[in-house]
Amino acid sequence: MSTRQQGKKGLSQEMQMLREENGRLHRIVEQLKAEIRVLSAENQTLKSQIAKNSHNSGKPPSSDGYNKPKPKSQRKRSGKKVGGQEGHEGVTLEPVENPDVIEKCEVGDICERCGASLEDVETITHKCRQQVDVTPSEPQVTEFQAEVKKCVTCGFLNVAKFPKGITHRVQYGPRVKAYAAYFNHYQYLPYERSQEIFQDCFSLHLSQGTLVNAIDTCHKKLEASSEHIKQAIISSKQAHFDETGLRVKKKLHWLHSASTQRLTHYDIHQKRGHLAMDDIGILPDFSGCAIHDHLKSYFTYACEHSLCNAHHIRELVYSEEQFDQQWAMKMRKFLVEIKDIVENRKVLGHTELTLSERNRFSRKYSRILREGLPEIPEVPPPENKRGKPKQHKSKNLLDRLRDYKRETLRFMYNFDIPFDNNLAERDIRPTKVKQKISGCFRSKIGSERFCRIRGYISTVRKNDMHVLQSLTSVFQGTPMLPKFLEENNG
Repeated sequence: MSTRQQGKKGLSQEMQMLREENGRLHRIVEQLKAEIRVLSAENQTLKSQIAKNSHNSGKPPSSDGYNKPKPKSQRKRSGKKVGGQEGHEGVTLEPVENPDVIEKCEVGDICERCGASLEDVETITHKCRQQVDVTPSEPQVTEFQAEVKKCVTCGFLNVAKFPKGITHRVQYGPRVKAYAAYFNHYQYLPYERSQEIFQDCFSLHLSQGTLVNAIDTCHKKLEASSEHIKQAIISSKQAHFDETGLRVKKKLHWLHSASTQRLTHYDIHQKRGHLAMDDIGILPDFSGCAIHDHLKSYFTYACEHSLCNAHHIRELVYSEEQFDQQWAMKMRKFLVEIKDIVENRKVLGHTELTLSERNRFSRKYSRILREGLPEIPEVPPPENKRGKPKQHKSKNLLDRLRDYKRETLRFMYNFDIPFDNNLAERDIRPTKVKQKISGCFRSKIGSERFCRIRGYISTVRKNDMHVLQSLTSVFQGTPMLPKFLEENNG
């Protein structure tokens, strides 16, 4: 083989090695690109999770921790100064006409100015100041003495009947038991602290067993009242629904609330969706307008639906801040604009928008969504995964607003429907406070007691009824309910 041929052969081998090396490097680059795509997607997901807070998602404020977002209210500035406004009437303590105790403050026997004697000088008037305080409370013991008479004819011993509810030799009265329920289910005090209050304020030493028995009695006596509240919600024209997670015996359960402006009903279930809603028994028979978030289980019921726009606004803020979605900013401002117009019309006594206004707002709503569609970035399909690829989060939100347009704008068509579901969220909040204090419910019956008693307390509060008096009436056997409930249920 000539030198020239040897050179060509060596060059050919070198070219082959370079091609193989180039192919190997190309495969490495493609592999690195795939890894970068995966890591970028994971990074974006993690950044999105970190960016979520109570301001731009459905997360509660308690989950914000120390990294609380700066407040960004959707309300417009009123231009008024902070504090009491002109014409605002202040509230202060006023003296009573007939005080319980009068203490005389006497002038000395000698004039403070000239030293003359005041011993025989009559008092011409009094200057008065009053102090309001509470007196030490001591338990009041009432003894019921049932007469016993012996018949002179037959010798039978006739014994008088004790009042209803007096069944033990010594027992606590309805007000003591009402305080037990009040402390634990309204003020969320643990049993030990309730015991301390009874001891310090009333000089009563109650065992924890006594407190538990009082709450159990309250739960049983409220069974009929709870059913009346439930039936009244079913018959209402509109109701708010929400659900939240609670732990019972260290396992996740779901507390479901159904409420109106004057009624509240709670129930707890192992499930969140339609199985729980069927068992609770309100939504299957409800024919009014259900106001709720976008949990799909609600849409399995044939009633009208209205979606919470407070949820929508938080999600729109998230798309605007995290993904620079301008359509989300326009939609957020547009929903608030309609809300302000509706509120102003209500103040003026109107009951609906004009037909032309409704049509104009409806067209603008659809136009914002249509023009926002090109803004949404494409999500690259994952490597080596079957099935339908996931959409961008902003696309999911846009699709929902498009598909549930009527439910989103229900407040615009019917002035009786509120803009949001804040009533249900307010009714849910006390249960979260209870869980923060107690950690979890240690038994299923404990969670059921809380739901029934707390629903009753919420209902009487919404109707401006005295909570402690209402609880006392439960133990007296005549639970206080709003007049319209008593009339409807005989």
